[in-house]
Amino acid sequence: MRVFYLLKQGLLVLLVFSALIVKAQSGSISGKVLDETGLPLPGASVVVKGTTRSTSTDGDGNFKMSGLSNGSVTLSASFIGYQTLDKAASVTGNTTLNFQLVPDAQKLNEVVVIGYGTAEKKNLTGSITTVSSKDFQKGTITTPEQLIQGKVAGVNIISGGGAPGAGGQIRIRGGASLNASNDPLIVVDGVPFSGNSIGNAPSPLSLINPNDIETFTVLKDANATAIYGSRASNGVILITTKKGSSGAPVINFSTNNSIATVAKKVDVFSADQVRAYVNANGTAAQKALLGTANTDWQDEIYQNAFSTDNTLSISGSFKGVPYRVSAGYLDQDGVLVTAKLKRATGGLTLSPRLFNDHLKIDLSLKGTLSNSQYPDDAAIQNAIQFDPTQPVYADNKFGGYFEWISGTGAAAVPNPNAPRNPLALIRQQNNRGNAERSFGNARFDYSFHFLPELHANLNLGYDISKGYGSKSVPVYAAQRASTNGYYENRLNNGSDKFSEFYLNYAKTVESIKSRFDVTAGYGYYDNATTDFYFNTYKGTGEILTTPVFPNAVERQKLLSYYGRFVYTLADKYILSGTMRADASSRFSQENRWGYFPSAGFTWRIIGEDFLKDSKVVSDLKLRLSYGETGNKDGATIGNYNYISRYYANTNNGQYQVGNNFYNYYSPAGYDPDMKWETTTTYNAGLDYGFLKGRLYGSVDVYYKKTKDLLSTINIPVGTNFSNLLTTNVGNMEVKGAEASLNFVAIQKDDVTWEFGVNAAYNKRKITNLTLNPDAGSKVGAGDITGGTGNTLKWNAVNQIPSAFFVYKQVYNANGLPLEGVYEDLNGDGVINTNDQYFYKSPDPNFTFGFNTSFTYKKWTATTVLRASIGNYVYDNISSNFGIRNNILSTQGILNNAGVDLYNTNFSGSSGTQYLSDYFIKNASFLKMDNVGLSYNVGKLAKNSNTTMRISANVQNVFIVSDYNGLDPELSTGIDFNLYPRPRTYTLGLNVGF
Repeated sequence: MRVFYLLKQGLLVLLVFSALIVKAQSGSISGKVLDETGLPLPGASVVVKGTTRSTSTDGDGNFKMSGLSNGSVTLSASFIGYQTLDKAASVTGNTTLNFQLVPDAQKLNEVVVIGYGTAEKKNLTGSITTVSSKDFQKGTITTPEQLIQGKVAGVNIISGGGAPGAGGQIRIRGGASLNASNDPLIVVDGVPFSGNSIGNAPSPLSLINPNDIETFTVLKDANATAIYGSRASNGVILITTKKGSSGAPVINFSTNNSIATVAKKVDVFSADQVRAYVNANGTAAQKALLGTANTDWQDEIYQNAFSTDNTLSISGSFKGVPYRVSAGYLDQDGVLVTAKLKRATGGLTLSPRLFNDHLKIDLSLKGTLSNSQYPDDAAIQNAIQFDPTQPVYADNKFGGYFEWISGTGAAAVPNPNAPRNPLALIRQQNNRGNAERSFGNARFDYSFHFLPELHANLNLGYDISKGYGSKSVPVYAAQRASTNGYYENRLNNGSDKFSEFYLNYAKTVESIKSRFDVTAGYGYYDNATTDFYFNTYKGTGEILTTPVFPNAVERQKLLSYYGRFVYTLADKYILSGTMRADASSRFSQENRWGYFPSAGFTWRIIGEDFLKDSKVVSDLKLRLSYGETGNKDGATIGNYNYISRYYANTNNGQYQVGNNFYNYYSPAGYDPDMKWETTTTYNAGLDYGFLKGRLYGSVDVYYKKTKDLLSTINIPVGTNFSNLLTTNVGNMEVKGAEASLNFVAIQKDDVTWEFGVNAAYNKRKITNLTLNPDAGSKVGAGDITGGTGNTLKWNAVNQIPSAFFVYKQVYNANGLPLEGVYEDLNGDGVINTNDQYFYKSPDPNFTFGFNTSFTYKKWTATTVLRASIGNYVYDNISSNFGIRNNILSTQGILNNAGVDLYNTNFSGSSGTQYLSDYFIKNASFLKMDNVGLSYNVGKLAKNSNTTMRISANVQNVFIVSDYNGLDPELSTGIDFNLYPRPRTYTLGLNVGF
C-alpha cells in the first residue's frame, strides 16, 4: 500500500510541477486522423518530423499540438495497420490539418512493442503478432483474453465456462511443461503479472477492463521471449492500454447491453421417458417411487441473463500534459440462477514531456472493485441426475424443497446416497466474494542532451490485490444437514513490487550502412501472498474448526540482468542476440541462477536488387532464431521444495497428553537439487506480401525441447519423506507449424472487404519421465468422476501429455458396445490393467481461425470463426449417468440418465465401463464465435462534435461438431460439470463529445 501512496503523491507533485512549466507557444496545429472509411482512428500517432514532438489522437481521432514556432513544418500521422502519411503545414496561429490513412496490408513500418522497447516490424527477428483494438472481438467481453480469441495463429484460448468473469486458458504453441505452469507471461503497460490467482475473484484477468486496452502483442518464439528469461517458456503477451493525447478534453462513452441464453442443454431423459423406463424395467418398490411431476431440472437452474457494460473516458491535456481518465462499470448476471458479477474499474494515465521532450514520463494507475455471487455449480451435475418425475418444492423441514429422505417424522434425514435438489443447492447457499486490485507504474525515459541516441529507462511499479468473501448454508438445508449448517470467511492478499532499469543506445551509421541497437538492464521483482484464513461454524454459531489466521507469507523474489544487441546492415540483414540471467528464491543457492540466451537472423529478401522493384512481390523476409527460456512457476512447484519442511496435522490426528491434545508435525518430501525447467526453441519463419501489400502473411515452423521437467513422480518408499516427489525429471518435445494469410479483397471509396485466416499444427510428446530413462514409465495426470480411483489421463514416455489410458471396447454384430467386454491386447487370455492402451488426447492436431470485415459506406459487418481438429473428449456424463443403475438405484431413490443409455444399455454393475474407449469421443468442431453489424452515424449535427456508432453482436452463434455433448471445447478433455457457455445477444452504443 505504501507503493500506491508514494505513486499517488508523485502524481500530485507532477501535476503541480507541470502547471508551473512555461513554454513559448507561438502557434498550434489541430485536426483529425481518419481511416479509409472516414471513421476516427483513436490512438493514432502524430509526429513533427525532425523533432521529438509527438502526440496521439483521442477517442474521436482528434489531436492538437501546441507551442510550435511559426513557420513550415511536416507532420507525420501513423496507426497500426495503416500507411504512414506525411503532410506539410505552415504554422501561423491556430492551424488545422486533417489526415485520412489507408490500410497498409504489408504493415512493414508498423512499430510494435517488444520486450523492453519497440521495433519496426520489418526489422523483427522473432515471431511476433500484434492485434489492435480495431480488430478485437466485439460484443460482451468481460476478460481481456477474449478480445483476441481466434485472431492469432498458434494461440489457443479456451474459456473456462460461461460463469460471469470466468477466465480462459491461454496456450501459445501448446504447453511446454507438465506440472509447472503452461500459462504465458502477461505484461500490462510494463507491469508483469505474477500469475497468482486472486481469491474471491472469478479470475485475475477479470479485474482488468477490456475497454481500456489498445493492443495485444504476442511474443511466440524464444528469440522474442528470451529477454524475459525464466518466465517466458510459454510465450509472452504484452498488453498496451489507451493513453491520453494533446488537445481539448474529449469525452467518450460506450455501453453494451446484452441478454445471454443457454445455447444447449445436456440431453437426458424426460419425466415421461423415466416413467416408461422404470415401469418397463423396475421393481414394484421402484415403480412406487415415481412422481407425477414433469420437471426439467436444467430449466429450473438456468435463466436468461442480462448484462450491462459501460465505460466513460476523458482524454486531453492539462498544461501540456496529456492525460486519460476512464471509469467502467459492469453488471453481469450468469445463466446459472443467482450468479452475478459487479465490477467497477478506474484508470488514470499521464504522459508529461519535459526538458524539450528529452524526458518522457508515463504514469499509469488502474484499480478495480468487484463483487461476485457464486452459486454452487454442483447444481449442474445434480440437475442432470435428479429424478424429473419429482416436484421442485415439497412441504418438509428442509426449506420447502423436495429431497430424497431416509426415515420419517422427526427422524427424517436427507438420504446420504441421493443427489440434492439442484435448485435448493443454489437458493440455500450464499457464497459471495469481493476482490480489490490496483496496479500501476511510473516509467521514465531520458534521452541524454549530450548524446540523444542514448536513453535511460526506469520503470517502477506495483500490483496489489485483496480478496475476501463468505459462504453460508442455513441449518435446515439438506445439503449441510449432517453438520447443522455452515459458515466460513475467506481472505487472501497479494503484493507484487518491481523495479527495472535499462540503458538503450541506437545509432545509424550511414557511411557503413549499419544500425546498432544495444540494450542492457536490471530487474528486481518481489511477490508475496498471504495464506487464506477461514472460520467455519455451525448454523448455531458453534465453531467447527479452529480459526487459522494469516501467520505465514508465501513469498518469492527474482533478480535479473538482461541485454540485447541488434545489428542491421544495409536495411537487409539483421542479426540479434539476447541474454538474461535470473536468480529465483524458489531454488537453492547452488541452482538459483538460470541463464537464457537467444539469437536471431533476418534476411529482408525484398531489399535485394532482384526483388526491390518487383511489381508482384511487395514483401519477403526470412527469419531464423534460436533461444532458451525457463519456467519456475506452478501450484505444485512451491517456494521451498528444496528444503525440509514440516506441516501440522489436522485436528483429527493429535496426541493426547493428560487432558490436552497436541497437533504433531510431519515432514514433507523435498529435493535439494531442484532447479529450473529449460525450454530450447528453434524457429524458421517467412513473411510475405503480394499485390502491393493487399495479400500478406507469414509461415513459421518450430521445434521446442524442454529438459529438466518439473514433475511429480512416484519414488521408492523410504527414499524420502513422501512416496511422491516434485523434481526435475525427463524431457518433452513440441513440433509445430503456423501460417497466416490476410487479404484485402476490395478497397474502394465506399466498399472495403478484408479477411484473415490462420492455421496451426502442434504436436507434443514426452521423451523421458524418470530419473533413469524408462520407456514404460507413466504418472497419473487426471481422474474422472465415478467409481473409485479411476485415473483416466496419464503422462507417459512417447505419449502426448495427459493422454487417455483405456480399454479397447468390443462391439456386437449391431455395432453396440458389450458391457465389460474388452480386447485382450497382450494376448495372455486375461483382461486386466495390462490390456489398457493409450488412445487419443485432449490436444488438437490443428487449430484454425477465420475473420472477415465488410464495410459499405457507414455499415460494417464482421464475423469470427474458429475450428479445432483432432481433439478428443471423455464423455464422463454418459459413463457416470448413462447407466441403468443410475435410474434404477438400489438406494431407495430414482435418478435420471443420459440418453446414451439407449445406445449402451450398460447396467454399471461392474464399474469397468468408466475406462472404456467407447466414451472417448471425437470433439473436432467449427464454431462461430461472433457475428456483428455496426452503423457509424457520424456527427449528429453539422456544427456538432458529437459522434455516435451503433452496433449489434451475437456471440457463440453456432457449433458444428460430431460430439453430442454440451460443448466439444474443453481444456481438461473431460466433460462432466461444464458451466454452459451462453449465446449472447448484445446491443452497443458509442458516443463521443
